[in-house]
Amino acid sequence: MKFVDEAKIFVKAGHGGPGCVSFRREKFVPKGGPDGGDGGKGGDVIFRANRSHHTLLDLKYQQHQIAKNGRHGSGNNRTGHGAEDLIVTVPPGTIVKDFETGEILADLSEMGQTFIVAKGGMGGKGNAHFTSSTHQTPRFAQEGIEGEERWLKMELKLLADVGLIGFPNAGKSTFISRVSAARPKIADYPFTTLTPHLGVVKYADSRSFVVADIPGLIAGAHEGLGMGIQFLKHVERTSLLFHIIDISMEPDVDAWKNFKAINDELGHYNPELLDKPQIVAINKIDLPYVKDRVKKEVARFKKKGIILHSFSAVTGVGTQEIIKIMVALLNKTDIPDDHE
Repeated sequence: MKFVDEAKIFVKAGHGGPGCVSFRREKFVPKGGPDGGDGGKGGDVIFRANRSHHTLLDLKYQQHQIAKNGRHGSGNNRTGHGAEDLIVTVPPGTIVKDFETGEILADLSEMGQTFIVAKGGMGGKGNAHFTSSTHQTPRFAQEGIEGEERWLKMELKLLADVGLIGFPNAGKSTFISRVSAARPKIADYPFTTLTPHLGVVKYADSRSFVVADIPGLIAGAHEGLGMGIQFLKHVERTSLLFHIIDISMEPDVDAWKNFKAINDELGHYNPELLDKPQIVAINKIDLPYVKDRVKKEVARFKKKGIILHSFSAVTGVGTQEIIKIMVALLNKTDIPDDHE
């Protein structure tokens, strides 16, 4: 399925049905009075968050969401049928904005959460409402009130506990496939991941947390280079970040410069991302060249006040220690002492 995380749509609630102009016409009831009924209410347009949807693809190709109008009132004081509400299903994590003003109208972050984006109009009153001692035969009724309509901008921010960040080809997709059932595309070239992926990691007592694999960033991403910056909104909701560093490509790759470059991009996008707890680790220690450099890099990062871990997403070495640290940070408990 194509991943779509933004959409522009038009919503229109139903108009209220018009009231009825009617007079009683019954045998043996001379001069029957007005008995026109009210019109029915127009349908609302309601957004509902449901995990059955994981993307805004449906809304991308169905830009107009229009509810039905209420029915006309009728004689004998019968009220017209109200129209059914139009329920539009969206994935949890959807933000609804007014397209013109940019105002956030709703943040549907929980399963089953609903929000009325356009209210249906009330039905018009029938002529039975307008009788008086001086006007006993009103020959008019109200028209129904028009339903609300507006253009909306929809944005999806994935709901995950841990966001994976790093340069392209650092091994983020391999890591998520190692620790969860997610199977993102994996290949030995940059920008393999073109869309975010979610993986559920299970640990002790059948508990679990969600990891999001975000397309790789490159230096200058905040200026429009590469593709990862457009997906950074998906780590804004995460509780912590897992920063994966790859030093296997060339002998002169500088792990610290890579670390700083990615964090610079985070800061340019949203400075609050830098306040999130961040686990930093070197991947691919199954390669002899990387393994030989790890101790040196660990000592270098320690001088900067940062704990640097190491693991291999391919062989699984060190991944369980990383998971334990993630669990401790998510649960706000002490980090285990047996990690590297």
